[in-house]
Amino acid sequence: MVKKLLIATTGQSTRALQLAKRSIKEGGVVICPTDTIYGLIADATNKDAVKKVFGIKKRYPEKPVPVFVRNVKVAKSLANINIVQEEFLRKFWPGKVTTVLKAKAIRFPRGILSKDGKIGLRIPNYRFLNMLLDKLNCPLVATSANISGKEASVKIKDILKQFKNQKYQPDLILDAGDLKSSLPSAVVDLTNFKVLREGEATKTKLYKIFLKDHENKL
Repeated sequence: MVKKLLIATTGQSTRALQLAKRSIKEGGVVICPTDTIYGLIADATNKDAVKKVFGIKKRYPEKPVPVFVRNVKVAKSLANINIVQEEFLRKFWPGKVTTVLKAKAIRFPRGILSKDGKIGLRIPNYRFLNMLLDKLNCPLVATSANISGKEASVKIKDILKQFKNQKYQPDLILDAGDLKSSLPSAVVDLTNFKVLREGEATKTKLYKIFLKDHENKL
């Protein structure tokens, strides 16, 4: 039997934080507003939780999902980050730039790393999420709250409609109403500095900042 969804408004931030923290600690998957769109979040170190995310999205784990981290220190514990890369991160984090980095030799759940051992990391610029990351003290899976092949959305009604009557369900929905329209986060592979996707941060801006940081370290 499908578990009844519990909806909590993030306007009641204390209560919503408590519910989200408890659900994630118990291995649950939460639909949560972010600084871009509604996302599916879960403990990125819990293999069962990560597996459930892929089940909800109807997506194969061969296409890895990015991860939210609380600060650069946590990012450095998960990935190899040199001085130039760190300077770049500090220019754009918190913010809408997901960076792909070489993961450290840590056992990650299936679906977090790419075949060549890379991991996508980001610090969101969203107060509720940042508070949740602080309280949980663990990285979080961060992928759009939609079934693969369908559009991601900033509208809560669209989210509810997509997951209605599906076999795999999220454990909690945090309802912040309709979010402001936003471009997705830019995605940059910092291992070879390749812009994989533009967002609010354009390819020109991303290259300019990276090259400036690189020149400063020469």
